[in-house]
Amino acid sequence: MATPIEFNLFAPYNNGAALIGDFSNWEDIPMEKGKDGYFRTKVELEDGVYQYKFRIQSKSWFFEPDQWVEVVDPYATDIDNPTQNGVVRIKDGERIVDTYVWKNDDKPLPSDRELVIYELHVGDFSGGEDDPYARGKYEHVVEKLDYLCELGVNAIELMPVKEYPGDHSWGYNPRHFFATESSYGTTEGLKNLIDECHGRGIRVIMDGIFNHSEAESPLTQIDHDYWYHHSPRDPDNNWGPEFNYEHYDENLDVKPAWKFVGDTVRFWIKEFHIDGIRYDAARQIANYDFMHWIVQEAKNTAGPKPFYNIAEHIPENPSITNVDGPMDGCWHDSFYHCILEHICGDTFDLERLKDAIDCKRQGFMGATNVVNYLTNHDHNHVLAELGDRGILDEEAFKRRKLGSVINMTAVGVPLLWMGEEFGEYKYKTTEQAKIDWTLLGHDLNRGMFEFIKGLIHLRKNNHALYTENIDFIHEDPEAKILAYSRWNGEGSRVVVVANFSDNFLGGYHVPNFPEAGTWHEWTGDYDVEAGEDGIHLDLGGYEAKVLVWH
Repeated sequence: MATPIEFNLFAPYNNGAALIGDFSNWEDIPMEKGKDGYFRTKVELEDGVYQYKFRIQSKSWFFEPDQWVEVVDPYATDIDNPTQNGVVRIKDGERIVDTYVWKNDDKPLPSDRELVIYELHVGDFSGGEDDPYARGKYEHVVEKLDYLCELGVNAIELMPVKEYPGDHSWGYNPRHFFATESSYGTTEGLKNLIDECHGRGIRVIMDGIFNHSEAESPLTQIDHDYWYHHSPRDPDNNWGPEFNYEHYDENLDVKPAWKFVGDTVRFWIKEFHIDGIRYDAARQIANYDFMHWIVQEAKNTAGPKPFYNIAEHIPENPSITNVDGPMDGCWHDSFYHCILEHICGDTFDLERLKDAIDCKRQGFMGATNVVNYLTNHDHNHVLAELGDRGILDEEAFKRRKLGSVINMTAVGVPLLWMGEEFGEYKYKTTEQAKIDWTLLGHDLNRGMFEFIKGLIHLRKNNHALYTENIDFIHEDPEAKILAYSRWNGEGSRVVVVANFSDNFLGGYHVPNFPEAGTWHEWTGDYDVEAGEDGIHLDLGGYEAKVLVWH
């Protein structure tokens, strides 16, 4: 039975609009504009799947005045990829996204401070391993969830999955903000991935692009300067039309960019049950009022479950997260630069090292205010960086392990870029970046996986590492040694003694040890006694000892 279904389009200063679709043989159905700035019309439709677009008299400066153009609904929740039409589904007389039924909404999820985040790109993570050019899909990520559980990560951060032009991209060119990328699978496929993650206690953080959109995104075609800045404010850091968060429409009492992005964020949290957002290029968003508002909207929509808002604000600035700052956390890019340079042997700077390991020294307030990483999608794999300096094979893996110890024991939330846990080494490229799972068959790579898996397990079992508490208990600039202690109020204590030189130091003395008695050295799995005068350890070159209080 046919039911009247409303189609609407917010375009307050456009002079005319029409709906076209396969239900009208692509003939115009006129739309009426209300005082609220919406064009509306109703169409009698039976349950089913339909394709549609709008025709609108554009107000964008790159068209002729009032030129009629075809645009996809900016709020379309599905796009037919070959035709680039919007897709609408009708069931029981209502518009729906799909018929997915959630199974694991009642499962407990880790708090922000407990997180170990794994950043991945759906197309490059897994799927068709025997074909280097096969693109991965949501279902292939599901197939690897048991692997991620074995590794111990409890959050995945998905690089953008909003519909972009073409079939392969990193997703930082979003064209359709409410639609999922069709080359990765269906909306049901993405929901199943998130549901399966929740069933295993894994949170899902989405990469959100709210600084800009792709050049042919529908809003740019409707009335470019209503939603976007007329021209780039920073041409050197411009990736497309930039949302104008300062623009206020007095006639309708609305901030157009706030309205659209707010609708987007609420939709993704309600419809896809995501557990956090990474805000790409937050420095370019450049509006703390908007960021305060959108974070609050996200948390209100998420309700009682934990929701982590992370800014990619590079170079980082503690004001983005602190008492008056809008975000919960930010990418800690100075950590990446500092630790990489130190494990590569490029430099040794004790004060800079301490700043990276204890973010409070940089002005941050707490452990969830920074996300620490040794690399991410914007940088090469660590082994590639080491290889560029002629550091190869066992020596490279040894230094990568040292970096892992620092990453998992520094103040902050650790993040791994896919493949790092087993020593992926290919250079970063957006064209061909599939990770090579066969590496896990090699001893050095498998050893790296087991080492990082063990560190994650160590972190989960020693809640001292969830806190902001840290003391630098020993510094030796000549030997390039730094030691620090982490603790909580419940008796958990971890000490890290790190050697940033290639010298073997036998029986090295660390005085001022936090506690006399028996400690367990985690990397070698043995007990060692600390006396009143400290502790003696054999320290290999570019090696860290991790001591856990019994």
